[in-house]
Amino acid sequence: MYYADIKQYDVANGPGVRVSLFVSGCTHHCKNCFNEVAWDFHYGNEFTEREIETILHDLSPNYVKGLTLLGGEPLEHANQQGLLPLLRRVHETYPTKDIWCFTGYDFDRDVKGRMMKDWPETKELFSYIDVLVDGKFVEALKSVALRFKGSSNQRTIDVKRSLECGETVLMEGF
Repeated sequence: MYYADIKQYDVANGPGVRVSLFVSGCTHHCKNCFNEVAWDFHYGNEFTEREIETILHDLSPNYVKGLTLLGGEPLEHANQQGLLPLLRRVHETYPTKDIWCFTGYDFDRDVKGRMMKDWPETKELFSYIDVLVDGKFVEALKSVALRFKGSSNQRTIDVKRSLECGETVLMEGF
């Protein structure tokens, strides 16, 4: 897996101060994507153990609320495989810090309906993710008034509660 950027202090992609990892590679190609350069799966740098250690270090201050995954597309199969070692370590080291993930995929149709059935990585990955912002960016539905979303079709999902009850549970206030 490659990554486009690691932001040590990010306040734009989830609540509180966060560490954000922008992975490379996306097949959605949404019109007017904010990070079009990261569509290329080989853009940026290779994601290695060194980057995992950097992220773990950056997450250590008490004021850092959690980790955010975005891209590119974190849920591309190759990226899921690359992210699993990181999420295992984050969960083990910082069990109280939350993990947010932004995806162009639909939670019900794509994640639960296909990925969790076809790819063993997906179930484990989602055992670590607390919040998923799903849905492709749609230019015609763009709104700067939305909190942590680019277009009104996107949803902010409480992953743990959704998987427990079998229905998609939206986060309140988002």
